[in-house]
Amino acid sequence: MAKVLITGMGAISPLGADLPASFAQALAGHCAAGAATPDIAKWLPNVLLAQAAADPASLLGGKHAGLDRASQFALVAANEAMAAANLAPAPADSRRFGVYVGIGFGGAHTVDGLYERFQSAVQSDGKRNPVVVHPLSVPRMMANAPAAAISMGYGLHGPSQTYSVACASSAIAIGEAFRAIRDGYLDAAVVVGCEAMLTPGALMAWNALRVMAKPHAADPSRSCRPFSQDRSGFVLGEGGAAIVLESETRAVARGQSALAELCGYGSSSDAAHLTAPSSAEQINAMQQALDDAGLRAEDIQYLNAHGTATDAGDVTETESIRGVFGAAAGRLAISSTKAMHGHLIGASGILEFALSVMAMNSGSLPPTATLEQADPRCDLDFIPQTARHGCDVRAIMSNSFAFGGSNVSLVARRYPA
Repeated sequence: MAKVLITGMGAISPLGADLPASFAQALAGHCAAGAATPDIAKWLPNVLLAQAAADPASLLGGKHAGLDRASQFALVAANEAMAAANLAPAPADSRRFGVYVGIGFGGAHTVDGLYERFQSAVQSDGKRNPVVVHPLSVPRMMANAPAAAISMGYGLHGPSQTYSVACASSAIAIGEAFRAIRDGYLDAAVVVGCEAMLTPGALMAWNALRVMAKPHAADPSRSCRPFSQDRSGFVLGEGGAAIVLESETRAVARGQSALAELCGYGSSSDAAHLTAPSSAEQINAMQQALDDAGLRAEDIQYLNAHGTATDAGDVTETESIRGVFGAAAGRLAISSTKAMHGHLIGASGILEFALSVMAMNSGSLPPTATLEQADPRCDLDFIPQTARHGCDVRAIMSNSFAFGGSNVSLVARRYPA
């Protein structure tokens, strides 16, 4: 089986317009949560959002102006990752080069716009026709629109796959692309996670779930507080991230250096409850990833936790980490970067994985920036408040656990080891 290398990465997030800026802000402990836009705040005055640090449309050419915001995020991240990997459009082996995308709610801005137009037409007493909408509305809001835009933009004729598995979407996209390359079905893939659902309709739905963070009295930007005694939920974010995966043979043949080796993927389903997590199946996913990588728990030095700042989620994940790492759990450095960039749902897995690879290569570990007083039930080393530098990190794990009971763990190590 082929080794699978990471040769490029990119991101546009609430922390920065590219991946280096996002990582620098994460190390600085910058928290991106802020007040909701007026169209949301008038109905939900206490809801906080983590908006992207830049408008994706401003980073793209005019021909992409008509795309849904989620597709724009996908293209910005993919452009950065492909440039970092020194890859141009229309590669000679385009049929062996795939596109894998993870997204939670495709086309949320397009969908909200359609309902707003319909409601406006209804209220106009027949003066406007609610049937007249943009003819490309369906292609814009299709879940596979980001994958199509990237495939067409780069002339990639390999499989174009989209995974919509809530918070695990882009982590699954990474894992499935990894398997396709490792097992010889492809030689390369660009993997993208994107999400843009900071719309009135989507926020009304999320608010009804009662998982959104309440504003922190001292500093609303620090309202997402994973593993903390006073946590109250997460802050919804938006953005995109991308990685380029290649077989070792392909990367070496073109003289491209690697950022890391992706070496382990585990996936499981709770098959029990729509929203309540299962420690047993989280353990299963993490152990699968370690076994896939041929590593032991003590070989991992840093873990990026799913860490959503919900009561059940944080406690269950702590139990799961202990279940897999045993005595090594006390020596493991862990953080939830959602404290800073918020929860990007379909894009969370890949953004957090990319930040973890950056941490491994730099030896600087991002903190759980808002962790001031830990919940006694969350008693591991969650890197409270400030980043940790000068660390020897040879392998990392990143967890993504989704509503619906989907669990994913990814493992990467230094290359060469």
